[in-house]
Amino acid sequence: MTHRERWLAPLHFEEVDHVPDEEFGYWDNTFTRWHEEGLPEEINDNGIADRYFGFAPRAGVPVNLGLMPAFEVEVLEETDTYRIVIDGTGTTKQEFTDGTDTIPRYIRFPIETRADWEKFRERLDPTDPARYPENWDEHVQRLNNADVPVIVDCGSLFGRFRDWMGFEGISIKCMDEPELIQDMAEYWVYFMETVLARAVRDIKKIDAGAFWEDMCFNKGCIISPKMFREWLTPRYKRITDFVRQAGTDIFYLDCDGNITDVVECWLDGGVNTMFPVEVAGGSDPFEIRKRWGKRVLLLGGVNKRALAKGREAIEEELQNLVPLVEEGGVIPHVDHRVPPDVSYDDYLYYLKRKRELLGIPQPVHGI
Repeated sequence: MTHRERWLAPLHFEEVDHVPDEEFGYWDNTFTRWHEEGLPEEINDNGIADRYFGFAPRAGVPVNLGLMPAFEVEVLEETDTYRIVIDGTGTTKQEFTDGTDTIPRYIRFPIETRADWEKFRERLDPTDPARYPENWDEHVQRLNNADVPVIVDCGSLFGRFRDWMGFEGISIKCMDEPELIQDMAEYWVYFMETVLARAVRDIKKIDAGAFWEDMCFNKGCIISPKMFREWLTPRYKRITDFVRQAGTDIFYLDCDGNITDVVECWLDGGVNTMFPVEVAGGSDPFEIRKRWGKRVLLLGGVNKRALAKGREAIEEELQNLVPLVEEGGVIPHVDHRVPPDVSYDDYLYYLKRKRELLGIPQPVHGI
């Protein structure tokens, strides 16, 4: 089977020689630790690591959904331990440079008022020709002949707004000015339909659309299921229906945390695949499959905390997951980026046992 056939078959509950060999990636600090434990120094980012470990490839549709132009990056203050910068999204934040904290402290976000949003969205002009590469026709030819899954980015109906407004800011707006949040979501539908029209027209088959949200925490979603169903579900449906013109019937959504209360809201919006099913964040792949059956597809679901507990825990985690994978509709991998509390030897053991238990051949290239 080609990589494309192998990726599509389990997600349609069809026979497959083996599930795709995929993983989600690694934190920067994980590379730092693993270099001390035997990983070659040149393996220092997720793209290089994917090739090194021999994971199955994919192809992305090269459409730029970012800010055009991005904000000019400006350093406002710098000391021996931190710097305060305005980043490319217009967010002012304090970044720690002494290794004590990798999470910045956010100071100000670019969208605080409706006027801010109206100014900000000028950078989200869907008709900007630079959203497509000049050699687009070459990409179309390559994608139309691809033997790997072809994925198009569908953006975000809430998570990016959270990034641009801050958690506190968007939470307050949801209560005090809900019409602004809905207007922003409505603009994103227009943006996506306009930007992706060319891709949907030119590419014969787009295998999957990918959303990113990160709008859930370990206690559930930032907004209630009622808000979600009213504000977001119909707009997801309009985007997924639009992209379906390219033959797409798989739409996956990247959201950490406990997604259980809003899975059905996504399913009704045409988003049928949950990723990365963060067990440590409160999402249970077995419960999700039990509740929604074959309506839901799963990417991920391997508890990263099991990898940090050693080989016995890794073995138990994988053995428990095998029956779910064998049912179909699941491509298993770690439920987030692998953290630095996982040793390199234990990660290699995880890959070896995952491949053995699921009949995945050891890669010709890589480890």
